[in-house]
Amino acid sequence: MPTMEQIQPYTPIIIMALNGLIAGWIAGLLLGGGGLIRNLIVGLIGAFVGGSLVRFGWLKLPESVLAFTSKVPYGEQILISTIGALIVVIVARVLAGR
Repeated sequence: MPTMEQIQPYTPIIIMALNGLIAGWIAGLLLGGGGLIRNLIVGLIGAFVGGSLVRFGWLKLPESVLAFTSKVPYGEQILISTIGALIVVIVARVLAGR
C-alpha cells in the first residue's frame, strides 16, 4: 500500500481529474450526452478553457456566486470548469453541425 509521501506529488493531478469528472458530469446533465470517459475528457478540457477565460479576464464571476461557491470545497474551480465544459460541448456541437 502506498504511503502518504508517495501519493502527495500526485494530489493536484487527482484533484484536477475529480474536478474535471464533476464538471463534465454537470455539463452532461445540462446539455445531454455523456458517459464516464467522455465526461472526464470534456471536464478536463473545460477546466483548461474555464481557467484560461478567468486568467485573461474574460470570465468574471459575481461576488454573490463566489460567496456561495466558497462554502463548497473546490466549488469555484468546479463552477469555472463546468462553464468551460459547457463551452467545449457547445463549440463541438456547432463544429459537428448538430
